[in-house]
Amino acid sequence: MVEIIRSRAPLRIGLAGGGTDVEPYASEKGGYVFNTTINKYAYSTLKPRKDKTMTVNSEYYGRYKAPLGDGPLPLDGNMDLIKAVTNHFDVTDGFDMSIRSDVPAGSGLGGSSTMIVSMIGAIANWQDVDMSKLEMAALAYHLEREVIGLKGGKQDQYAAVFGGFNSLRFDSNGVAVLPAKIPQDIIYELQCRSVMCFTGMTHDSAAVIDTQIKSYKEGKNDDALDHAKDIAIRMRSSLRHGDIDDVGDLLGESWQYKKMFSDKVSNPEIDSLYDTAIKAGASEGRSRARGEEASCTS
Repeated sequence: MVEIIRSRAPLRIGLAGGGTDVEPYASEKGGYVFNTTINKYAYSTLKPRKDKTMTVNSEYYGRYKAPLGDGPLPLDGNMDLIKAVTNHFDVTDGFDMSIRSDVPAGSGLGGSSTMIVSMIGAIANWQDVDMSKLEMAALAYHLEREVIGLKGGKQDQYAAVFGGFNSLRFDSNGVAVLPAKIPQDIIYELQCRSVMCFTGMTHDSAAVIDTQIKSYKEGKNDDALDHAKDIAIRMRSSLRHGDIDDVGDLLGESWQYKKMFSDKVSNPEIDSLYDTAIKAGASEGRSRARGEEASCTS
């Protein structure tokens, strides 16, 4: 019987505090993010081969094939996520891997981080490597942000590994994951009041991160980041106590401060969509807009 290994990891919605997980703010002043995963996933399916060849089939990025055992695979912008994972585990036995996601690439839901977590899960299982959740999330961050050089914060990898509602605390000592025990009836109510939609617009995540970091170093968005962190703390408390109306107010407050991080966070089209939703009766909302495709929740 042919061995097949399947791995999946959940995508996330950053409810508040996103941006405070980006360096150097996270280490210098301490970041705090409150997020939740959703029932949309990134999937990796691995099938061992009898030769020394790796093949990857992606519904968005096509096919890739490379020989293994001749040194590290080059990180050249083509299938770098799986190549970085393969290099890290020093894989020399051949395998076929199929990867896919429930949402389009660049949806702003932490897709690349979720995908690399899924890949790590499949490869680690195949190679009989035991990892704690913290170790897996830290490895995903290291490979994606530091080895490959994709810009972003730290919340995505930890959300994908731990799942559910979590507060994530970031400082110079590392990352602390604080699960939030939200009553199930409150979760159901939050689901009933939430809508997610695609804006259909492209968004340059690297440009957002670059301008946010530049503004922080120039002392222009310190207060906004501090307020975002405070909102994340308050939102956790509101949800745990079942105050859904307060959560809506905090989402709106969070969005206003988020736009102060960088002038590339929003644009007139997203602002118009937001205003239309509010006028139609949405309590509040914010944009998941750091990916190539932006989405909104309300």
